[in-house]
Amino acid sequence: MVGMLATSLMGHDKGKIYVIVEETKDAVMLADGKLRPVGKPKKKKKKHIQLIKKVVLENQQLENDLSIQKALKEYRRRQDVQI
Repeated sequence: MVGMLATSLMGHDKGKIYVIVEETKDAVMLADGKLRPVGKPKKKKKKHIQLIKKVVLENQQLENDLSIQKALKEYRRRQDVQI
């Protein structure tokens, strides 16, 4: 799951899109490159996210907040075009 995009289903950030930067048994660590940089990811239970399987980032891209921001921006742009 690391490198995939996910949408938050619960909490104050419901509907927000993140990149999964780390995975544990019951939870994932999420980053968006701005409010949640790679150095300070958000911990969220797996049952509280919805995976977006269309986009997968490489491990090198997960180390950089700027590449995460670009991937999220590109995904949002593609969603606007398709709707």
